[in-house]
Amino acid sequence: MTMNAEPARHSASDIERAARLSVAPMMDWTDRSCRYFHRLISARALLYTEMVTAPALVRGGALHLLDFDAAEQPVALQLGGSDPFELAQAARMGARAGYAEINLNCGCPSDRVQSGTFGAVLMRDPGLVARCVMAMRDATDVPVTVKCRIGVDDQDPETVLPEFLARIVAAGCERVTIHARKAWLQGLSPKENRDVPPLDYDLVMRMKQLFPNLHISINGGVDGLDAAVSLLDQGLDGVMIGRAAYHQPWDILSNADAAIWGDVPRARAPEDVAHAMMPYAQAHVDAGGKLSQVTRHMLGLFAGRPGARAWRRTLSEHAVRPGADARLIETALSHMEEARAA
Repeated sequence: MTMNAEPARHSASDIERAARLSVAPMMDWTDRSCRYFHRLISARALLYTEMVTAPALVRGGALHLLDFDAAEQPVALQLGGSDPFELAQAARMGARAGYAEINLNCGCPSDRVQSGTFGAVLMRDPGLVARCVMAMRDATDVPVTVKCRIGVDDQDPETVLPEFLARIVAAGCERVTIHARKAWLQGLSPKENRDVPPLDYDLVMRMKQLFPNLHISINGGVDGLDAAVSLLDQGLDGVMIGRAAYHQPWDILSNADAAIWGDVPRARAPEDVAHAMMPYAQAHVDAGGKLSQVTRHMLGLFAGRPGARAWRRTLSEHAVRPGADARLIETALSHMEEARAA
């Protein structure tokens, strides 16, 4: 349940290939247990941490936020912050911990993030972002990447996005993930910012033409593996999937290695993944954690399949109870089979 003393290193080209399909960094969702679970389903997809703020690491000494299991690799650390010196220190910490990539968040619209001058508000100051990227690159030898929006508030994305990309490319950024919609920093909640204003995939496609040597991944509204393959076929370098991968992990991630990277499909079922999670879940409980902290990420494993409701109900109702351990996963599987047979 802890990091290896000497974590395996991945080359920049390895991470670039992994970035053909990635699972988005999502606050309160993509924690280490979620990543461990997703890695059991796809051996190839690039996984991201939820955003970790540079001040928490540098000023707060919260180094436990960097903990991960080596089995999660390839995994990238997403940082939030706006101070170049502090981000450089945090990037150095992340690289030392063994992360394969350090990503700077320039896309989160939450009020909490804005108040710290993190996230999407940085789209207003591409010069500052460029200084942050340069400082992070100087501090570490792992790839430094950026996740951004196409613009914020009343900005014109046709003007703002090319300038933003040009500045970070000049600072040494070779890979970017673009959430293909604006962020409205006033008047819309983070949840509303996931759906409005409309997506502009065409603009992101034009950015690939304008910056042919920049590795560009697209994010926002991708709801399935077929859609991801289509976007790659249109010339983009990568696709990042968020909520769909979380809520329907088997549908998207189990076939990804074959569809995206051409691997030989593995003959397995979601039940196999459930069983494989049991030792991890028990180790988490034995270390003082709650079973629900692991099983909450597994609720969508059987989404759309017979018995899925029984699976979700069993885990949701019983994993939060005192004394719950990994045997509940076996119980939930048996309840699912009973529901199928009824």
